[in-house]
Amino acid sequence: MIELDTTDRLILRALSQDATQSASALGRSLGLSQPATWRRIRRLHDSGVIKGQRLELDRERLGFGVTVFLGVKLATKGRVSLEDFERAVTAIPEVQTVEHILGVYDYRLRIVARDISDFERILRRRIMMLPGVGDVEANVLLSEERRPGPIG
Repeated sequence: MIELDTTDRLILRALSQDATQSASALGRSLGLSQPATWRRIRRLHDSGVIKGQRLELDRERLGFGVTVFLGVKLATKGRVSLEDFERAVTAIPEVQTVEHILGVYDYRLRIVARDISDFERILRRRIMMLPGVGDVEANVLLSEERRPGPIG
């Protein structure tokens, strides 16, 4: 674990809001020089605190108006390896995330679809055909608020 000071935390908060900011602009807003800001950002990258930058797409504008969280319980854990299921499910383009979880279900999937009938098609023709799939439970996302998470 890396030690973070107040300035590091301010940099992380600012970058979590807008990761496209230049070190120069970020430094100006924090009262730091561009080289000092760049060195801090580089250290945060090198230490693994900053894992990367991601492009956030507006799924609705791209025609994917429905997001569903799907709990999946494997029926045949002994016969189908977790790796086989994970490999097969990650090959489905509509599956955005695959989370191996502890609880009633073995996996939680985030699936995007054009509409509910499109989700039904994905569920019936793709998900339910995966190796080892048993029970599933779907939860349709109504709204979402993204929070940057604890930085301290």
